Amino acid sequence: MFKFKKGENSNGAGKKPINKKFPNKNKIPGFGGSPMNVFSKIANAIFIILFISVLYSMIFTGAGKPEQISISQLSNDISAGLVQKVEVKGDNLTITYNSTSTATSSAGSLLTKESKKEEGVALTQSLFNYKVSEEALSKVDINIGSDSGFGYWFLNLAPFLIPFILIGIFAWFLMRQMKGAGVQALSFGQSKARVILPTDKKQRVTFLDVAGAKEAKEELAEVVDFLKNPKKFLDIGAKIPKGILLMGAPGTGKTLLARAVAGEAGVAFFSISGSEFVEMFVGIGASRVRDLFKMAKNTAPSIIFIDEIDAVGRVRGGGMGGGNDEREQTLNQILVEMDGFEPNEKVIVMSATNRPDVLDPALLRPGRFDRRVVIDLPDRNDREAILTVHSKEKPFAEDVNLRTIAERTPGFSGADLSSLMNEGAILAAREGRQKVSQFDLVRSIEKVMMGPERKSHLLSLKEKEITAYHEAGHALVSSVLPFADPVHKISIISRGRAAGYTLHLPFEDRKLQSKKEFLDDIAVALGGYVTEKMIFHDLTTGPSNDLQVSTALARDMVTKYGMSEKMGPVALEGEGGRAMFGRGVNDKEYSDKINAEIDAEVYEIMNSNMKRAEKIIIEHRKALDAIAKRLIETETIEREEFEKIITANGIMPKHKEDIEHQN
Repeated sequence: MFKFKKGENSNGAGKKPINKKFPNKNKIPGFGGSPMNVFSKIANAIFIILFISVLYSMIFTGAGKPEQISISQLSNDISAGLVQKVEVKGDNLTITYNSTSTATSSAGSLLTKESKKEEGVALTQSLFNYKVSEEALSKVDINIGSDSGFGYWFLNLAPFLIPFILIGIFAWFLMRQMKGAGVQALSFGQSKARVILPTDKKQRVTFLDVAGAKEAKEELAEVVDFLKNPKKFLDIGAKIPKGILLMGAPGTGKTLLARAVAGEAGVAFFSISGSEFVEMFVGIGASRVRDLFKMAKNTAPSIIFIDEIDAVGRVRGGGMGGGNDEREQTLNQILVEMDGFEPNEKVIVMSATNRPDVLDPALLRPGRFDRRVVIDLPDRNDREAILTVHSKEKPFAEDVNLRTIAERTPGFSGADLSSLMNEGAILAAREGRQKVSQFDLVRSIEKVMMGPERKSHLLSLKEKEITAYHEAGHALVSSVLPFADPVHKISIISRGRAAGYTLHLPFEDRKLQSKKEFLDDIAVALGGYVTEKMIFHDLTTGPSNDLQVSTALARDMVTKYGMSEKMGPVALEGEGGRAMFGRGVNDKEYSDKINAEIDAEVYEIMNSNMKRAEKIIIEHRKALDAIAKRLIETETIEREEFEKIITANGIMPKHKEDIEHQN
């Protein structure tokens, strides 16, 4: 695979993404939020108080309040026959003028005015004192109202009560914020597990929703049977395993299988990640473990599922942290809780990890996680079944063949296949089509594997020629060597950080790989390097990834797989480059002399396979030129066209029968 040199990625690859959200950072104690959030809430509260105060002042102090007149003016208006009605409430008078009066309001309605009478003196007596005749007074409707009741007291007490009410609301608002933070502090030790109840039909998952993994489902069927009918096992003296460890590569469906067990058995499902136990305060994780197991026991039968258990279940005593380390305290509590189970409690603990080699031995002993279910990557038939499950809600065109897609996706996990189907639907929708075609699914395979096409990244004519010869070198060496995988596609269209790629796919899925296949893979990886050096008498940064992959494979052959004649059957390193005999990541249990011999053996493997690739390219130079020329013209060569080109140049294409005969 031809790759750009570091720093040439136009989409900014390699830059550290900037996270503009800072949840749980710079919190103010007692408020449970960031300073900006707290200040904004206080500002909103102050704004509301000011708004209510202005509204109150408008209602009670001014706008639209009736005109105040003296009692003498009232007497004159009554004598003149202008007053229609007078309402008396205590010493307050509300005067309504009749329609014959010229004194009307701006809205055209009858004008009202207010006045006050003398305290302790009747209104009629006051009017008589101002020389109002009985005849004029008889034409006025005088109503005596009560000066008590809610309205009276509210109007009199409102100026004093409303400020206190507003202050009380503001104090309640602040106390509510502090109370929420206090409750959050007290809830640190409570479990954060997500619960799926048996009555929740929307989230229920059964074995019918899990394609493939036949052996794993058969193993877990016993757990379902125990949860449904425990008496059958207990009567015969059998004990169901307390803990079940699901092991497999990322995306193989470990969590989905655990949910399917709960769905089949119809029991409560408590799900939590291993990292959710650990906090900065020692003892919080252990408290959450106790709370989780208590909830599960109260709702038994139930299943506790701990995802990524290696976050808290790593080997203890590795030199990191001490006896009071929070992770170790959490692990200790998990061990204690699992030991405390009774056979008839009907609570089963399931966990998932893709790193079983780092788990503490105490977790794996009998009585805890003593049943281990391995979930492998799906084979061809399983991939087809998984694709069928994810295609239920997608309209397909007539040319779609899921079997072909399954054949072209070896090494894909269930999550990869789900992403593949989704990308295919997105491609069809983006181009305005109502159905997903086979071409959409084929393109989505490459998108999932290597990223989207970078059509805007145009290569110069010289770069295009170098890339074409580089990929042609890979394809040519792969087509000649007997144990290399056949070529399905060659392209010089940029995807991700790769300027071009050659797609090799085996005829059948392999569980084992031989030394001959490894050596041929190294020679194929070096085909591009050799071609650039031979054709252009120079080297670019393109083969950098090929060199890294092939060198790592050669070192694994020597240190892990015992495939070196010189070193013999000795495993010097474990998975991930860790020393077999020590716990340190970089500690090696072999001498500098052995280390030098390993380096020499790796160099020998690389050098010998480079010579093999060089010999093939020299012998089939015409085929190399033909492949490169066609790539420059079309940018992509599919398998059928590639086989025609090499056949025309005297190279027989590979067939499944030939591979089986050689093996």
